[in-house]
Amino acid sequence: MDLKDYVRSVPDFPKPGIMFRDITPILKSPVAMAEVIDRMAAPYRDQNITTIMAAEARGFVFGVPLAMELGAGFIPVRKPGKLPGATHKSRYELEYGSDSLEIHQDAIERGDRILLVDDLLATGGTVGACLQLAGLQEATIVGAVFVIELSFLKGRERLSPLQITSLITYHTEDPDE
Repeated sequence: MDLKDYVRSVPDFPKPGIMFRDITPILKSPVAMAEVIDRMAAPYRDQNITTIMAAEARGFVFGVPLAMELGAGFIPVRKPGKLPGATHKSRYELEYGSDSLEIHQDAIERGDRILLVDDLLATGGTVGACLQLAGLQEATIVGAVFVIELSFLKGRERLSPLQITSLITYHTEDPDE
């Protein structure tokens, strides 16, 4: 199955000059979604993953079924003010500003083997913040897995030496790629 067949390219969204790679066709297809989860799990099946960690909202869409597939727990990474109780916070830079993410302070335990999950790797800012949060405890970050990688934005380089797995890679903004 060619997963690119389930990604819609939307030019000039959310602003002119941006080629948005829309995953909603994957979400609509149970066959494509099952294939995505199977491919995301494959490189990590024998790595004793104990915890999947993903940022809202699209990371949750893939992170929860992947956690179920790997027999792992799930840590939600949320925008500030969305989690009750004591949290850790990580600020990160966006192309046009900054943002923050939080996890519960007791979410990660010493010895956890964490896999970071998101739908898209662009500049690496969101997953970089997740990586920082994951590193607050004595856990092992095994790697990060994405449905789509926009390699021309160099997020993989920013996250080096973390093991990165992407199912689909776009090397340009070309809608026909």
